[in-house]
Amino acid sequence: MSGILYFVPTPIGNLEDMTFRAVRILKEVDYILCEDTRTSGFLLKHYEISKPLKSYHLHNEHQTTQKVIGDLKNGQNIAIITDAGTPGISDPGYLLAKAVADSDLEMQCLPGATAFVPALVVSGLPNNEFLFAGFLPQKKGRQTKLKQLAEEKKTIIIYESPHKINTALEQIKEFFGEETKVSLSREISKKFEETKRGTINELIEFSKSKTLKGEIVLVLNNVATKDDEAEKPLSKNKYKNLEN
Repeated sequence: MSGILYFVPTPIGNLEDMTFRAVRILKEVDYILCEDTRTSGFLLKHYEISKPLKSYHLHNEHQTTQKVIGDLKNGQNIAIITDAGTPGISDPGYLLAKAVADSDLEMQCLPGATAFVPALVVSGLPNNEFLFAGFLPQKKGRQTKLKQLAEEKKTIIIYESPHKINTALEQIKEFFGEETKVSLSREISKKFEETKRGTINELIEFSKSKTLKGEIVLVLNNVATKDDEAEKPLSKNKYKNLEN
């Protein structure tokens, strides 16, 4: 009987965000794949989890994936975690998920911590339809990607690092326009968690006025929203139309 691969989210800041189920699964599997054994070792020690750790990151995932598939076929249950958040979301995990699916093996992803969901919710921007873009290309293709995103008629979510945030905001202004509404969240679930909302010009001024630290989530929308039909309740006439 084949084993199960578990994608287990880990806290992005506050250790209290670990779920009971996540702790149980990590205690039950045969071994745990992780980005950095030192970082994950600290987390597992906190929850009194003692399981073998095996390195699985962007630089070795191609070589490691087939070994994991073999172990699953031999009946081993395996968990994959990252340094923070949900594996596969702007972190290693996609290649392994694809290989497991292609091999018709079982995998489960536990619900849990991820940065973009709380950032989207507190942005105050329309969240009935959104596009998660993750990290933008570092150099080649970056402007092309921004141009494509600017054509979207929905809320956009972007991850950005502190040392590139000023450049990113200026580029967003260039491609999305000065009327763009932006919400910047950083240090989500940590002691210095902060969210700043405003126009793109206000966010540029805010970013340049201080040194921002920690991973940053940008939520932006350059589409007028005050008359957005998706945000308005259906009138009585519309309900009658639906019934007919």
